[in-house]
Amino acid sequence: MKNKLNSAMEGMVNFARVIFTNKQATFGAVILTVFILMAILGPVMLTPDKANYANRLQGSSLQHLLGTDFAGKDTLKQFILGSREVLTIALYAGVFTLSIGIVVGITSGLIGGIVDDVLMMITNVVQTIPNFPVLMVMSLIINTDNALSFGLILSVWSWSGLARAIRSQTLALRNKDFIEASRILGMSKVYIIVNDILPNIISYIAVNFIMIMKSSILASVGLMVLGLAPFKGEHWGIMLDMALNKTGALFGSKAMIYLLTPIVGIVLFQLGCFMFSKGLEDAFDPRVRTTIARKRKIIKTKVMEA
Repeated sequence: MKNKLNSAMEGMVNFARVIFTNKQATFGAVILTVFILMAILGPVMLTPDKANYANRLQGSSLQHLLGTDFAGKDTLKQFILGSREVLTIALYAGVFTLSIGIVVGITSGLIGGIVDDVLMMITNVVQTIPNFPVLMVMSLIINTDNALSFGLILSVWSWSGLARAIRSQTLALRNKDFIEASRILGMSKVYIIVNDILPNIISYIAVNFIMIMKSSILASVGLMVLGLAPFKGEHWGIMLDMALNKTGALFGSKAMIYLLTPIVGIVLFQLGCFMFSKGLEDAFDPRVRTTIARKRKIIKTKVMEA
């Protein structure tokens, strides 16, 4: 037990070492960490402002670092409070999309036959239909006033590409020696999926989870800006909608900073996801981890000899 724990700890240390060896991934990890802390701690430390039209559309000041909106509410506070809903929706969308994609992809690739034909026919139909127009229609039909339902809607039509990719990887693994050995030993399909297939595609799943969250944020913001998602709560998409429709920010009003704040936040989060995903690919590659560990061992030996 102790050896397993030490091995797990060593693996986690090597994983983190690969991430922080890559400067691009480190910068992305810092950006994402800031957003996650903001989403976790922001609503705990801050409370939403009440409307105060006497302070509407104020510029930056010590009291309001990013000014105020059309109702006199602090822009920075809205941005921080909205980060929790933004990331929660993206998290739900990522979990639901991955779950559907993994189940369909692995089932199709591992079982094959008529099951594969039926699942791939459904996947092809879903993949040929444009994503965003379907989301627009579904958001009007289904209630999206909370993060869970919103995330579910974003995932319903976003899993097909992932399912096809996972199916391809499952097909490549299906005839490997270690899976054949599990079959000969009479292991169940669930055992083969959990112990043989998932560990070999975990890096692809992890990277896709980050990218799905990234695209989900854009989709949720887009629906809100179009006024198609009657979401209750704080969200950057609501800020954009208000900036465009309530303040005339595009026409050079004082609300320009209110418009730019969520845009800059979205761009930074997208950048963080992209940069961190690059390092994540290396961190899951055992050859990269081994190479870095070998280099550190050589450096440590030279230091001790000196």
